[in-house]
Amino acid sequence: MTILISGAGIAGLTLALTCRQIGMPCRIVEQVREVKPLGVGINLQPNAVRELIDLGLEAELSAIGVPTQELAMFAANGREVWREPRGLAAGYRWPQYSVHRGELQMLLYRAVLERLGPDAIETGVKGLSHRTEGEEAVLETERGERRGALLIAADGLHSAIRRRMHPDEGPPIWAGAILWRGASRIARFSENNMMAMIGDYDQKFVTYPIGGPDSEGRSLINWIAERRFEAGHGWAREDWSRVVPASEFAHWFESWRFGWIDVTAIIAAAPAVYEYPMVDRDPLPFWTQGRVTLMGDAAHIMYPTGSNGASQAIVDARRLGRAFLDHGPTPAALADYEAEMRPRMAKVIAANRGAGPDYVLEIVKQRTGGVFDDVEAVMPLKERQDFAANYKRTAGFSIDALNAQPPLIGEHERRA
Repeated sequence: MTILISGAGIAGLTLALTCRQIGMPCRIVEQVREVKPLGVGINLQPNAVRELIDLGLEAELSAIGVPTQELAMFAANGREVWREPRGLAAGYRWPQYSVHRGELQMLLYRAVLERLGPDAIETGVKGLSHRTEGEEAVLETERGERRGALLIAADGLHSAIRRRMHPDEGPPIWAGAILWRGASRIARFSENNMMAMIGDYDQKFVTYPIGGPDSEGRSLINWIAERRFEAGHGWAREDWSRVVPASEFAHWFESWRFGWIDVTAIIAAAPAVYEYPMVDRDPLPFWTQGRVTLMGDAAHIMYPTGSNGASQAIVDARRLGRAFLDHGPTPAALADYEAEMRPRMAKVIAANRGAGPDYVLEIVKQRTGGVFDDVEAVMPLKERQDFAANYKRTAGFSIDALNAQPPLIGEHERRA
């Protein structure tokens, strides 16, 4: 009956907590010897926050997260293009949170150890190969075989299980953009916990608070600077720990001072800057082989355009839990999960490549060359509203639909 989970990231830990909730035995194997907080800021959309609250993590989440109240987009000349409320302010029944990815991972990690016990996660176990053997899934590791009724690959962008399932896929696909990410402790640029997006397709700056004000009134502000390059520019392998000096890119943003925000000051205040190429992968023709399936980034790594990576991983975990309740720890559960989630994620991957929520900035640039006074004359409000609503529907967090949707897993549902 045991569900074997490969990977102790956000996806795998959420699945373990879900298994505990529904009374399904599980075990996580993780290749690193010590689980440590990685990354910088991320956003959790209301559909994912709902699932974490249903796991009984509301108080812990509110302690580390900043409830996002507003999203605003600005052209590279500083003029406003779009503004909308977010989370509770938009009418959702659940908030949207901006959090430090590492803090969220450690919150989930502690919850797993507390609820499932200290032996629930086995670290330092690197998977070598996998197979289905009768009614068991087998993960062969450097330390022997690990067996379960099912094997769930939550092992991230460079998933070993995905690579063996799709050996001819090749490396991740580079979009031509480099991301520089950091977190700076400075005075807030907005009182409304705003997420701000500035720029266009060629160069962009995204920022939002991920920590409350300290005794000096300064907040921890997450930011991402992005710039596109020619295909021959090249890029380093994806690595969240690749530290670079801000001088490598800050000069491209030195004129981005708009009164209400000073981009150069935000960049300069970061104690460390991490460089990362923007990559994704094409949607797969299948996620499941026998008693093995993929989830989270292992299944559907996508551009960070719509703030969906971690949110979709959490929803994956909960949707798998629903399938376990309906079908038990069987291949039928994996087929049920994949039938719904794989086509949906293919649409999100495609949307993030071309028509993510911030693509309105590029539309305005294409229509004006970046010079305009009144955005209404360039892109009428109705067109901007429709664009935003269409993305929410694609990504699964349309306000009315999500508010009316019954819970994936009821409060007292358990597998017999």
